[in-house]
Amino acid sequence: MPKSPMFFLVGKAQPATSVFLNWESKNKSLFFFWGGAEQLKNEPTQMIVLEWLFLTIVPCDAAEPWQLGFQDAATPMMQGIMDLHHDIFFFLILILVFVSRILVRALWHFHYKKNPIPQRIVHGTTIEILRTIFPSIILMFIAIPSFALLYSMDEVVVDPAITIKAIGHQWYRTYEYSDYNSSDEQSLTFDSYTIPEDDLELGQSRLLEVDNRVVVPDKTHIRIIVTPADVPHSWAVPSSGVKCDAVPGRLNQISISVQREGVYYGQCSEICGTNHAFTPIVVEAVPRKDYGSRVSNQLIPQTGEA
Repeated sequence: MPKSPMFFLVGKAQPATSVFLNWESKNKSLFFFWGGAEQLKNEPTQMIVLEWLFLTIVPCDAAEPWQLGFQDAATPMMQGIMDLHHDIFFFLILILVFVSRILVRALWHFHYKKNPIPQRIVHGTTIEILRTIFPSIILMFIAIPSFALLYSMDEVVVDPAITIKAIGHQWYRTYEYSDYNSSDEQSLTFDSYTIPEDDLELGQSRLLEVDNRVVVPDKTHIRIIVTPADVPHSWAVPSSGVKCDAVPGRLNQISISVQREGVYYGQCSEICGTNHAFTPIVVEAVPRKDYGSRVSNQLIPQTGEA
């Protein structure tokens, strides 16, 4: 069975995928748009085309081959990072065009064949003032939003709705939902291992999928406490705009608020040994109304079996 591009890039856990599949099964008449009833004979081919078109509007929450840009933002923090990057990049292009024009003009008009005896200028007070003031103004316009974003990223929610503890190991992770601990002996804790390549199912990404995902509700303030059990690790999820180092003997914390449901992939960003590349992070955001059932039906039985 050939791999469908939808399942390969989006994965079966993406809510948008199931919505599309349900939609297309009820709307076979859409194929008439592609050339009449005759086209229904080539339905598999047309389905691939439709799936490819659908992928252009599906959020990108995992790295793709030859990807140059950011993954789609899932939190206000990541959206702020992307907006700042795009704004600064726009002005960088203007500066590049302006400086390139001056450089080309100087090389063209002051070539040694056209100007064998160049004019000697020892000081240019006006030019020196301008080239000092204008870059300072540009840096100020960059610094103000940068510091505002930096301080907002450092801000920790005082009263989060959920607290999750992420413990790094060589080479897996342990997650503890501290709010559901009834006692020291009975706590909602589970381990998360990467799925070996031979055990991957259709639609799962190599070196990114885990057996137990971190399930969180969307549009909810969440505090994540990060610490290692052995060597330094890092907890990073690009779509959320977070990267927190796990330092032995210390507890670091970050705050996130995922704004849309989906599956978000990350990896360890601190060299932690031989299998550093085999410790992925998968965060699944679900609607708040479904969060309780997901935790009770999926996570609690796993901890009981352990």
